[in-house]
Amino acid sequence: MVLRIRSLFSQVVDSRWIVVSSWSSFPKTHTRNLIPIIRAKGSLRMTTAYLNRIATAVPEHDVHAPFVVFAEMMLADPRLRAVFRRMASRANIAHRYSFLDPQKKSGQFSSHDAHDFYQPGNFPNTTRRMELFEQSAPVLMKKAVDQLALNEKERSGIAHVLVTCCTGLYAPGLDFEIVDHLGLSAGVERTMVGFMGCYAAINALKLARHIVRSEPKAGVLMVNLELCTLHLQETQELEQVLSFLVFADGASASLITAQEQGFALDSFKAVMVPETRGLITWKIRGLGFDMLLSGQVPGELGRALHEGELMADRECIDLWAVHPGGRSILDAVEKGLELPVNALEASREVLSCFGNMSSATVMFVLERMMQQGQPGLRGCAMSFGPGLTAETMRFHVV
Repeated sequence: MVLRIRSLFSQVVDSRWIVVSSWSSFPKTHTRNLIPIIRAKGSLRMTTAYLNRIATAVPEHDVHAPFVVFAEMMLADPRLRAVFRRMASRANIAHRYSFLDPQKKSGQFSSHDAHDFYQPGNFPNTTRRMELFEQSAPVLMKKAVDQLALNEKERSGIAHVLVTCCTGLYAPGLDFEIVDHLGLSAGVERTMVGFMGCYAAINALKLARHIVRSEPKAGVLMVNLELCTLHLQETQELEQVLSFLVFADGASASLITAQEQGFALDSFKAVMVPETRGLITWKIRGLGFDMLLSGQVPGELGRALHEGELMADRECIDLWAVHPGGRSILDAVEKGLELPVNALEASREVLSCFGNMSSATVMFVLERMMQQGQPGLRGCAMSFGPGLTAETMRFHVV
């Protein structure tokens, strides 16, 4: 029999004539696999997935300057204070936002009072931190999703909801909160991409691409939400205090469909750097989630990128959406790939205006590029996290 089917092997929507032998031509036996013989005329192609729109949101409280003061006071050693002060001035961060309010409210208790939450000598345990996550995460989620401004057709077309988060969890969780907030079908499929860290958004986009290519009529709503300021630790370790200097709260919401609009998602690739497994760790402990972010990360990352496949392709890439994990990370990427000075301008702007919001951050960078990108430009997005791993995505503007 002759069937006209949608093909399976590339990224552009197309159809070819496929000749399939009839099932009746196979012997009726239980010992033989009934596998159709398929002969294709011409190349086989597949649906392209597009990142149509991105919306972003942050909480209202700018905590960067108050944190610098608080963290410096937390360090007992005057020499460490001086180093911290110098490093803070070089971080190239002007603002970071949190659901915690750093301004003391005289005579009025608030569960979001940063000074009450982080009392020296009495930092909160994991239970209290997760209680606050459960209260605050849905508020930020709604802010991001509302900014996406889905119309009724887009809303009714959403068949999958993807959520990335590594800073809090509860069940029923954010995926259910999204379904309820938007009034989505009870049959919508929900997937949580949890505890992967800063590169989770790239993994979720990869998953969204697979979904759209296998279900061309399906719309995918992706939400990336992190409350990083929930996990400040009381410590005298300078390296750990410096890691808290860059992290902030933020969320993004995105729509991925087969509609030709925005960014075409071309390909994905993961790169694990050998013998670096312990340089970034993120573990649940009694006093919140405990991060180790080694100072060796920028050097190892820059070396791996310089020796990797992207070096040969970098001249073909017009847009670099690099996760701004910190100034030293962006410097290492720029140097490792030998990029022009302004290549990471969008990433540096996001770092300055918002800090590092873990999985949501690269979406802030992509949002900026989507507002300015010209059709035909080709880009590469990348994020970094535990492993040490770089997750990359190639795309082009339509």
